[in-house]
Amino acid sequence: MARRYRVTGRVQGVGFRPFVHRLASRLRLAGWVRNDADGVAIEAQGPVAALDAFARALVAEAPPLAQPRLAGQAPACPSSDPAADFRVLASAAGAARSAHIPPDTFACADCLAEMADPSARHHRHPFITCTQCGPRYTVIRRLPYDRARTTLAGFALCDACAADYRTPTDRRFHAEPLACPHCGPTLSFRDRTGTGGHGPRALDAAIAALAAGRIVAVKGVGGYHLMLRATDDAAVARLRAAKHRPDKPLAVMFRADGADGLDAVRRHLVIDRQGDRPVAAALAGPARPIVLLPRRASSALSPGIAPGLDEIGAFLPASPLHHLLLDALDVPLVATSGNIAGAPVLTDADEAEARLGRVADAFLHHDRPIARPADDSVLRPVAGRLRPLRLGRGLAPVEIDDLPTPLATPVLALGGQMKATLAVGWGRRLVVGPHVGDLDSVAGLDRLTALAADLPALYGVTPERLIVDAHPGYASHRWARRQGLPVATVPHHHAHAAALALERPAVRRWLVLAWDGLGLGVDGTLWGGEALVGRPGAWHRVGSWRPFHPVGGEAAARAPWRSAAALCWAVGRPFDAPGADAALAREAWGRGLNCPATSAVGRLFDAAACLILGLTEASHEGHAPMALEAAAAGGHGTVLTLAMAPDAQGCLRLDWAPLVPVLADAERPRADRAATLHATLAAAACTQAATLAAAHGAEAVGLTGGVFQNRRLAEAVIAGLEARGLTAVLPERLPVNDGGLAAGQVVEAAARQRPATARPARPGLNAARHGAAHG
Repeated sequence: MARRYRVTGRVQGVGFRPFVHRLASRLRLAGWVRNDADGVAIEAQGPVAALDAFARALVAEAPPLAQPRLAGQAPACPSSDPAADFRVLASAAGAARSAHIPPDTFACADCLAEMADPSARHHRHPFITCTQCGPRYTVIRRLPYDRARTTLAGFALCDACAADYRTPTDRRFHAEPLACPHCGPTLSFRDRTGTGGHGPRALDAAIAALAAGRIVAVKGVGGYHLMLRATDDAAVARLRAAKHRPDKPLAVMFRADGADGLDAVRRHLVIDRQGDRPVAAALAGPARPIVLLPRRASSALSPGIAPGLDEIGAFLPASPLHHLLLDALDVPLVATSGNIAGAPVLTDADEAEARLGRVADAFLHHDRPIARPADDSVLRPVAGRLRPLRLGRGLAPVEIDDLPTPLATPVLALGGQMKATLAVGWGRRLVVGPHVGDLDSVAGLDRLTALAADLPALYGVTPERLIVDAHPGYASHRWARRQGLPVATVPHHHAHAAALALERPAVRRWLVLAWDGLGLGVDGTLWGGEALVGRPGAWHRVGSWRPFHPVGGEAAARAPWRSAAALCWAVGRPFDAPGADAALAREAWGRGLNCPATSAVGRLFDAAACLILGLTEASHEGHAPMALEAAAAGGHGTVLTLAMAPDAQGCLRLDWAPLVPVLADAERPRADRAATLHATLAAAACTQAATLAAAHGAEAVGLTGGVFQNRRLAEAVIAGLEARGLTAVLPERLPVNDGGLAAGQVVEAAARQRPATARPARPGLNAARHGAAHG
């Protein structure tokens, strides 16, 4: 008897075909397996009992990185000789409407052991890989997943690698990025003196440069890192000065050491505070994300890595090359994105040398092309669970197959202005791409343009509508208006709420607290401290904060003094604005010139950072709230009672006024004032949410927006809501910040459309609409 099987989900690039081959051979089945644009197709021939066991094992025994779904099985006319072997056939091309793209993964234990073996053919080979590890998303050009459709296509396999590729019992059987020192990509080194080298000499030169305290730009899986010894104060200071990055924390890569690979991390950071297993599993897992962890007082890491903060972003080596560097140096390395001023991570050697030439002392390149850049993913433990702050290498793309409402036509959502991500949706499918970055630079907009063409094309989808944030000043909004496609707008905080609702589809009626630093509201004012009730496609504002008027409008995002001045002047307290234009600032505020109203809690944090810490200018987004959260550690917080009353439209508003004199009281310790801010905001949030949830019959209270990246605040709100018997929800799969906006925009677009059934997306991408030349 013969059967045909259709397997969908994440089944390409994860060793699924070799697994099927081994399984069929074990059960003595004839037939074949092949990749196609929608997943994996299988024909198996043999006894009924063996075929039934085969079907069960396809899911139950799948490789660790696979996420298969048996989408169908049916009797078939056999196309194979029942006495023949089971074969892996050439892939069938087509539009990849239901296929899943695997993310990039770590170097597995088998490959690392072989890389360390002096007698092995792959000894010290920085591109060692097999079916269970290595680059995927960053090397795949299109599906189905075959070597010819990856950036390895230009590297012809040597005889030994070709034999591994064809041998069913070898772990490199059909490993598409397969390479060895004889036929694979090659390293090259160059420093400012012109000293160079290739292959092993390049690796040794880079190790020597790092050991000597130099800054080396290293090309990794998804782009360049700027790397240096994390214990070298002088090198850290030079990096900050050269990169014009005085305060933003730097990530640190640690050697994989010990039974679980985390001994080196534990020597410097605490990973047991919220339960060792989830944090340890993430750190040592295939994605190798950056995880924010408390620093030990005994750590030898340079204080300049995260000035003024008590957490450091840690991660283990994400590629064989990183393992070779860390093992040789046996010291943690700073590994920060190879870019300038928030622009996307660099991937091209010539561009990297041109843009980073004043920052890096040397460059370690390789010639394996990167199909698309991917910055490092970032997670933070909050309320006992790991929450994504940035989706990147190892975690992106995020693929969701069960949109609550199917899309009638394919859409592309462009997110916001900061922490931009893109999302493509069709039918019930949603794919969220990796972190793009901020769009206030030419490089950022170029990256958005490229990804807007690449992401839909990768899945064989042609968007018929663009979804954007309602703010007309956002670069993504302006870009969309030039593309010649219909454009739909979604209010900023509605998108935040919809992204959160996507994670709990069983909740029918939400109350969502959407707190952040900036977002255009439906009334044309700048929101950021809102309480929304409803569901995707039907949100209504029922709560907010007393508005205030920062001097200079949106310029307040990088100048906390502007928000502090507005709060003080509003309650009749003096405030001396910095700089020569202090008198002009006070006059402008008094006359309401360029001082638009905002209800943003993010701006309250900015004001508090100025009043408590004296921070007048922020050197990076999140600078003020991050500094305040760290300052609150060990402080004794007092809960102040804030008035709460409905406005003329019935919106229940909280009043920040009682906070101002306390925050400005220099006689009180900084830590106590910072702790009071957090405690008071958390208590106010719980009081407002409990009142509104009862009044509007909400089933759950969601927390979203960049303010809830703050662990101290989020945990206090969650605990307070749960103490009141309310279900509190903080995102787990998508970022709570603007990195989740694109997903929310797709959910909102689906919910707003007229009832319709999903129809298949058309293959291909209209280059005229989505090409690189957009002006």
